[in-house]
Order: sequence, then C-alpha cells, then structure tokens
Amino acid sequence: MPHPLSFVGIVHTVISLVPVVAGLYSFARYSKIDTTTRSGKTYLLGLVLAVITSFGVSSTGGLNAGHVFGIVVLLAAFGGVLVPRLTLFGKLRPYLSVFGLSFSFFLSLVPAINETLTRLPAAQPLAAGPGAGAVKITLLVVFCLFVVGFAVQCRLVRGQQRGLVRT
Repeated sequence: MPHPLSFVGIVHTVISLVPVVAGLYSFARYSKIDTTTRSGKTYLLGLVLAVITSFGVSSTGGLNAGHVFGIVVLLAAFGGVLVPRLTLFGKLRPYLSVFGLSFSFFLSLVPAINETLTRLPAAQPLAAGPGAGAVKITLLVVFCLFVVGFAVQCRLVRGQQRGLVRT
C-alpha cells in the first residue's frame, strides 16, 4: 500500500464518514441540511469531530493547509447556522443559510475525494496525487452538482417564502 493509514488516520476517516452520510441523507430527505433535524445535528457534530481529529493526522507534525481548510469548512457550516439569527441580512437569510451549509458539505468532499482517489484501490490508486486528472475531474463534477443543487435549493426557499412549498 503506497500510503498506509495510521490508527489516528483510520479513526479520523471513520468519523469523517458521519457528516458525509448525514449530509447526503439530509439532502435526500429535506433538500438541504436542516440543523433542526437529527440528520442536520449529526452532520454538524460529525463535521466538528472530523475537523478536530484531522489535527491528529499530519505528516508535518504541525498545523498545515489541511487543518486550515477544515477550519474554513467549519466557518462555512456555522455561518449557515448563525445567519438566520442576523436580521441584518433580511430576506437573504434563508438563502445564505442554505448556501453556508451546502458549501461546507461541498468543501468537506474536497479532501475526501483526494484521499479516496489517491489511496484506492490500495494496490494501484486511481490518482497519483491531488493534481491528477481524476481528482480534478471528480472535483469539477462535484462542484457542478453543488451549483445545480444550490440553484434548486434557492427555488425551494423562494417557494417557501411565497407560501407555495410546505416545509
């Protein structure tokens, strides 16, 4: 295996699957990550734990770009949680909330895709590194899905604001 996982790396990977599964479930069930639901709360808790455990996974032994990226993911998620409480944003609040939580989900997939494609299959990984074509194409596809998904979410929010769609 070219890049073996340490015990801490395995624990981090298992924990990191929690927000992915909870987020996918929430998108499928509610068309968004709804933090008032069990899946939304599980997503946030899993995300926090995944970022915390990422600090134990470091080939350099200190703070690195991946750790900072994790903090940015948390800022996006908690921005999505906090923005509905800020009257400053008026009618944009539900859109910004949906964006923050969906964007945090997209961002959390970036390292997941990179790590998966550069480690699996173990005998001959699909990508040699983060700059490999397979990683770039997969990230582009996921980004396009994020953009389309956010557009759909905006339509749903607009319908809810007009009273056309039930929550």
